[in-house]
Amino acid sequence: MPAIVEYPSLVQKLVAQYGDLFANEPERRHFAEYLTGLFVAERKNVSGINREFAVTTNQSCLNRWLTEVTWDAAQFNARRLELLQRNSRTRYSPSGTIPLDNTLIDHDGKLIEDVGWFWDHADQRHLIAHGYLIINYVCSSGKHYPLEFRRFRKRELCEAEKTPFLSHTDLSCDLIDWVVERGIPRVFTFDSYFTHAEVLNHIHGYDRVYVGDLKFNRKLQVGDQERKASEWAATIPISARERITINGKTQYWFSKTVRIPKVNHPVRLVVLWRNRDDAEPRKILVTNRTIWEITRILKAYRQRRTGTETFHRDGKQHLGMGDCQLRNGLGQTRHMYLVFLAYRAIMTELQQDRPQEWAPEVLMTVGRACRAMSREVLRKTVAWVVARANEGWSLPKIQVQLAVA
Repeated sequence: MPAIVEYPSLVQKLVAQYGDLFANEPERRHFAEYLTGLFVAERKNVSGINREFAVTTNQSCLNRWLTEVTWDAAQFNARRLELLQRNSRTRYSPSGTIPLDNTLIDHDGKLIEDVGWFWDHADQRHLIAHGYLIINYVCSSGKHYPLEFRRFRKRELCEAEKTPFLSHTDLSCDLIDWVVERGIPRVFTFDSYFTHAEVLNHIHGYDRVYVGDLKFNRKLQVGDQERKASEWAATIPISARERITINGKTQYWFSKTVRIPKVNHPVRLVVLWRNRDDAEPRKILVTNRTIWEITRILKAYRQRRTGTETFHRDGKQHLGMGDCQLRNGLGQTRHMYLVFLAYRAIMTELQQDRPQEWAPEVLMTVGRACRAMSREVLRKTVAWVVARANEGWSLPKIQVQLAVA
């Protein structure tokens, strides 16, 4: 949407909420411009965002605001989470879920700080990317949003710079510590990448609950025997598999409390099959709450996809999470926090009982909200053009002012 003359209403609201965290009006203007670009720009990098506005500064000013100007990104994120607690639909609750996941954000440039070659399992290829670990929150209302993130740095980069190397396990435990220190409730959930002894023991040490996805080749201690999870699951007779239906989805399950080598507490396994007589299970879940009923375990695990993959998809497709090409690591970090804020702002607007003043429809998806904002800024530009024409401006003058001549 080129030739933007006024910020969207949602961005103006965010400036009012966060503007005091910036030192002066130019910083607040860059804040508003960048958020507007994340919502509506065709290309959501610094130069692409800068080109969307009719009247603005050189793109280098926006670049320096992200990479050099002093403002506290951690304080910025804390304010975002604080404001979320003021809304009954987005505040923490005893029935909340805390999904943990990792994602790759690919880049074009090899000189961006902290990038490296990673294997992308989805596309089955190596790519230049940042590796992020992101911890999220899913509310009892179904609303969800990211809490915090850590960026992975490859061992060779750390060795070259003589800085400590932190593995994915180290970063996962750091994010868990971050959640516990802030008293955020309640159940951690994750896929099989994180269900190894260090992470499970770390969570259990805080007396917190986890529900994870277990790899089929993990060794189990069942009775006096040690065997792979898949081998043990194959011994479960069809007659022992029980039926369960949740939200119209029927599957079959069997549960047993076992020991996993190096895990310092007993765990409960839940084996799931699509059909009762399937030869192999579709999934094996693990939790440290051995007395929980099956529906509680399954409902907690279902939130993992809601809280991680939905944000990753919408963040990349609609909010420019992977579009930042700044070489500076600080700029990349700030970009991520701004994407978090953009997502939070839209999430609080979705599925409300009535349309918003700036969106003449009930918003159901992030993509629809972004398109509604594009139409809003277009309406504002059209109104500006009509007002200038009524003032006697010529068409060439209007085109020059809108930077579309």
